[in-house]
Amino acid sequence: MRTNYSLLYACLVVLPFQGHAQKQTKETKPNILFICVDDLRRELGVYGSWVKTPNMDKLASQGSVFFQHYVQVPTSGASRASMLTGHLPKAASDLSNEACRMRLSDKPEGEIPETMFHHLRRNGYYTVGIGKVSHYADGCLYGYEEPKTNKWELPYSWDEMLFDAGKWGNGWNAFFGYANGSNRQSRDKQVKPYECADVADEGYPDGLTANLAVKKLKELAAKEEPFCLAVGFFKPHLPFTAPKKYWDWYDESKLPISPMPDVPEDCDPVALHESAEFKSYQAGDEMPSVAHRLSDDYARKLRHAYFACISYVDAQVGKVLNALEESGEADNTVIVLWGDHGWHLGDLRIWGKHTLFEPSLSSTLIVKAPDCKSGIKNRRIVNSVDIYPTLMELCHVPLPPGLDGHSFANLLNHPDDSTWTDVAYSYWGHSISLRTPEYRLTYYNKEGKVVTELYQYTEDRIERKNMAKEHPEVVQKLLPLLEKGVTFPL
Repeated sequence: MRTNYSLLYACLVVLPFQGHAQKQTKETKPNILFICVDDLRRELGVYGSWVKTPNMDKLASQGSVFFQHYVQVPTSGASRASMLTGHLPKAASDLSNEACRMRLSDKPEGEIPETMFHHLRRNGYYTVGIGKVSHYADGCLYGYEEPKTNKWELPYSWDEMLFDAGKWGNGWNAFFGYANGSNRQSRDKQVKPYECADVADEGYPDGLTANLAVKKLKELAAKEEPFCLAVGFFKPHLPFTAPKKYWDWYDESKLPISPMPDVPEDCDPVALHESAEFKSYQAGDEMPSVAHRLSDDYARKLRHAYFACISYVDAQVGKVLNALEESGEADNTVIVLWGDHGWHLGDLRIWGKHTLFEPSLSSTLIVKAPDCKSGIKNRRIVNSVDIYPTLMELCHVPLPPGLDGHSFANLLNHPDDSTWTDVAYSYWGHSISLRTPEYRLTYYNKEGKVVTELYQYTEDRIERKNMAKEHPEVVQKLLPLLEKGVTFPL
């Protein structure tokens, strides 16, 4: 292992199983650019949103944008663990932000790869991670208020793991950082959940991450072997902090509030939560509650802040995509842009994730691959757990045994593929949710209270009324399909 200490640090992990790697060249394998964006719900221009996202919209026009992509767990660490391993949650610990740490970090390297990046590395790829790709903000294991360690969350996945912490000093400080170099922890949570600062893109951490990715792409393009570069951006995760120029793109007074700002009819309280993460920013103008809405003015301010963050990260994504184009490798690179879960922007009176409703479980997914069609607006249901096998098929890499996901590579050229099964499973607490094209059936078991909820969707994908009591026949029809997704005792 090689570690350099400074505001910018890198790690080179030497793989014990070097004999398993097959020497490849860029003529036989495409490169991979995998972009992770934290808390990015389906809130891009290409999805019909007010948000200005010219770079991600351009990427969507060159490939496939998925309108019904669902994550397996509505929290960052567990969602990423499921996606990275290609496995549905198999235990309650798999629903934790610490899922990778508990499952992978302290284990010796075995025959089964720890993640899809580990598997690519074994099959001839040079793998580089930058920023928040798994749960920990810079790839190292330490708590929010603890000193940075040099112990890696994913010890076998990367040839290099990089992060530029800038004035914040370490990954978690940067993740919760404000423009003056402070952070939520150092200010004892006495901070607002938003900030508009008149700074350059590098005045917040994602600007530094983009610059680092641009530099690394130039180096990777010169290599003979194919590369896999994974880049993790923080925004629009709380706090909603972005340079002023992106706030200026919007007229706050004209922004819409949520189309569903109230609790659904006949919704049980067990399905909701009190926005605890949001409330940890204790200097906010108002505090949310499922008992009442925030004021429309404050809701618009928060939506303005979230939208500005997306536009900011869109600009950073644009820098990376432009660098790939300039490198000459764009036509031989699979690009995936993935949001790790959604976020309630006042939907159902919730500000946050951690629910089994559409706003929390649905997120952005765009895939562009060589020899695949462009401009596909794909309406098929796909899961985050499907990304692993899809990438392996696109890169002509054999699958390891035991994956739960299924490759949707064929949907990139044939979105009407009749053999594809439109089903998604998501998990939270002792609960499971099934999504089909028309319905969501959710089974809750919280502290012994068992609740079943059923929602039917039109084009707006909004949960307006729990129909479980009205339509028990639909519940009974969907129940066997839901039971197929139960992977551990609920």
